[in-house]
Amino acid sequence: MDRLMQEIERREGDLVALTQALVRIPTLNPPGRHYREICDLVGQRLGGRGWEVQMVRAEGALGDSDCYPRWNVICRLEGTRPGECVHFNSHHDVVAVGEGWTRDPFGGELAEGRVWGRGACDMKGGLATSIVAAEAFARLRPDFRGAIEISATADEESGGFGGVAHLAEQGFFDPARVQHVIIPEPLNKDRICLGHRGVWWAEIETKGRIAHGSMPFLGDCAVRHMGAVIDEMERTLFPLLAGRRTAMPVVPEGARQSTLNLNAIHGGEPVQEAGYTGLPSACVPDRCVLTIDRRFLAEEDIAAVKSEVTAMMERVRAARPGFRYEIRDLFEVMPSMTAEDAPVVRTVQDAVQRVMGRSAEFVVSPGTYDQKHIDRIGRLKNCIAYGPGILDLAHQPDEWIGVQDMVEAGQVMALSLETLLG
Repeated sequence: MDRLMQEIERREGDLVALTQALVRIPTLNPPGRHYREICDLVGQRLGGRGWEVQMVRAEGALGDSDCYPRWNVICRLEGTRPGECVHFNSHHDVVAVGEGWTRDPFGGELAEGRVWGRGACDMKGGLATSIVAAEAFARLRPDFRGAIEISATADEESGGFGGVAHLAEQGFFDPARVQHVIIPEPLNKDRICLGHRGVWWAEIETKGRIAHGSMPFLGDCAVRHMGAVIDEMERTLFPLLAGRRTAMPVVPEGARQSTLNLNAIHGGEPVQEAGYTGLPSACVPDRCVLTIDRRFLAEEDIAAVKSEVTAMMERVRAARPGFRYEIRDLFEVMPSMTAEDAPVVRTVQDAVQRVMGRSAEFVVSPGTYDQKHIDRIGRLKNCIAYGPGILDLAHQPDEWIGVQDMVEAGQVMALSLETLLG
């Protein structure tokens, strides 16, 4: 067996312990807790092994505040000879715990060959795997050329603007500085993720007129208007989207079509503060706001995606006297897909074959991740997602990551480093 593969196996206990330590830091986003603490853990570990460590706060970025500063850590190890740079990027934030857990979400429990906890799969196990793989490679190949970088970055779960987007704006992903990027998102250990679908978030507001609830005929109910909008979506827009398919290898199968999620809706009197025990006032709601999450395909044009929603609203307006509305853009991301013959793709594909004895499956993510910023802001196309973990476990109760999956993914990462920098 290759010495690198043996070295990763030998470090299994360290890999588990590091994953547990990362999971036990509750980096909840929102609001963005304990970001500096987890960056310090990564920075102190690698800094103590001779890596250069930079702590970067995304001051002024979306979400950054003195209460919840957006901290990122970038660690770099220089080789002995000139060469290219391979960068492993992982986000350190995790989503809310939610209901339904049977284990401590931040306990980092080791049981049944798995590490359990919020973020174990998405994606602290991937962060730990990249660290251990890079350390093992550097120990056995100390004369490597080029450089290795590992980053732990903020806010991927809320768009990445306080993390990778900020770093890309500062030049950290300039192709003259970094040539290969691997993002250890949990897409399964035998898959290479080439990119993601596009996304458009928007608010649709229907407008009405307030009046006394006992005399609704003197007002105009914005909630009823929104009901008509949702009915039109059900009758025309949802069937239209279900009929569209992409040639991109999106997983799971249902995401190969265009999709629309109704993310949130609110109309009428605001929700009262906790502790209020009174009744609501009797008013006709004069506004209703619907937040939509539209995922679109590489074959679709963003202008057409927006115009079909506008056309739908105009159909409703033509059928309802007094109907008024507004559509507000929240954000948009274009689809991204790295070519199958890109250097990092070919390298990881070969490493998967060596470790697992089978060809890697090429996939595309149904949702966006930080590749969007490396691609669009950094202008670096040679980027993929590859890491341990089962995609379907992300954001679920009783989240876990398999220890053997991390070991095998670590072997793939180490062998990829050997090919690119050895």
